[in-house]
Amino acid sequence: MSKYFAIKTTANQERVVANLMEMAAKKHRLGVYSILAPKELRGYVIVEAETPDDVLKTIRGLPHVRGVVKGEISFTEIEHFLTPKKAAEQIREGDTIEVISGPFKGELAIVKRVDEAKNEITVELLEAVVPIPVTVKADHVRVIDKKEEV
Repeated sequence: MSKYFAIKTTANQERVVANLMEMAAKKHRLGVYSILAPKELRGYVIVEAETPDDVLKTIRGLPHVRGVVKGEISFTEIEHFLTPKKAAEQIREGDTIEVISGPFKGELAIVKRVDEAKNEITVELLEAVVPIPVTVKADHVRVIDKKEEV
């Protein structure tokens, strides 16, 4: 039965630590099953392992590791990191986006409306002479600049 543990890391080094942990676990054939470094959880990496000892052996001597958080983590505490979010949930009105596919590929635009149910956004292209609202799939855009929340 596997258990979940939290590793405290240097902020913005979670990915590096996760990659180094993976290499160490494979090299020493330890009972580490998965390593999770979600963007929303800064300064921590979640590890699924057989025993706390396997976790300690995995992180021994790794740079950017600050330690192990005492105790186990329940699956329900990390489950929300594993469920994919719709692209429209991450985009807000006023954000500047770049269209990455379709007929408007490469165009920059301002988000005017977000329809999370349909996973679509309505944007106004910045380069257009006349502002025309265009509806595109939220998966077909990349956020360039987030609107500052007040």
